[in-house]
Amino acid sequence: MGNKENKKKISVLGTGGWGTALSIVLHSKGHNVTLWGSTPDYVEHLKEHRENKKYLKGIEIPSDLNITSDIAETQIETDLIVIAIPTPYVRKTIKPFKNHYLPGTPIVSVIKGIENETLMRGSEILRDVLGEQPIALLLGPSHAEEVARKLPTTVVIACNDIQVAKDIQDIFITERFRVYTNTDVIGVEIGTSAKNVIAIAAGICDGLGFGDNSKAALITRGLAEMMRLGVAMGGQRDTFSGLAGLGDLITTCVSPYGRNRLVGEQIAKGKKLSQILEEMDQVAEGILTTKSVCKLANKYNVEMPITKEIYNVLFEDKDPIKAVNELMVREPKSEIEEIYPE
Repeated sequence: MGNKENKKKISVLGTGGWGTALSIVLHSKGHNVTLWGSTPDYVEHLKEHRENKKYLKGIEIPSDLNITSDIAETQIETDLIVIAIPTPYVRKTIKPFKNHYLPGTPIVSVIKGIENETLMRGSEILRDVLGEQPIALLLGPSHAEEVARKLPTTVVIACNDIQVAKDIQDIFITERFRVYTNTDVIGVEIGTSAKNVIAIAAGICDGLGFGDNSKAALITRGLAEMMRLGVAMGGQRDTFSGLAGLGDLITTCVSPYGRNRLVGEQIAKGKKLSQILEEMDQVAEGILTTKSVCKLANKYNVEMPITKEIYNVLFEDKDPIKAVNELMVREPKSEIEEIYPE
């Protein structure tokens, strides 16, 4: 499960639930962890109470885990950088860190989204801002609160360089946090980003009172859309049957706690998107990702009818029932040919 004596200096950027949970996991392995947040007042609150009451209520943050809002304290000679910042804020938040770390320092991204303006995936945004550092992705079916409570979880570490992936696998893996390696960076990022759009659709199913048949159909057909887009962009089909595809999709579509699923459920019950956004205190990545995925579908000429209807519901004020009805009366097609187009 990794050598606990091989301690690393690790900087985790982002004091949300995921950044906090991963800091706790890494600290439990004996690593020297510094958790950095951009809001000084909130960082002081974390340091004083040793609990992230906003995102991980009831989870204790170890007393010797360093928490700071000072960039200078994030260890210039760190061995690993973990970036746990929502997609809309990544570029602005990490810009001050450019040239702060030594060249060649590996970066781990847990970003699940696609930038609207540039259509860049998380790893591409990081490379655009920070330069040519080794970048890996730690993604998969993983709720932060379950990871922090040491409930069994499995994820993927994806990197073009398999040795970098293996090294990071060893840094993170524990008896309760199992990590698999993968080299399909594109597939992993598209799977874990696009699934948030399907999660909104799952919430709409729940809000409209549909049953298990509907949810199963949505997950299956949603996976087909994710796969088509990912393959068109250069990803591998097999990735979408793994943790970063089907695994993450199931978790986010069935969990009662998922923010994206909740957005869909509230819309189906009559709430306006503007009201939902006003009431939310966390980021639902799927809302903006819907725009990005639709743009990518057009760019790569990929048919994504569910995603298109979610866009219409979110941004064109389309009645969710009408969207469902139009999906159900589409032209009959072959299932396999549609999933695996020639």
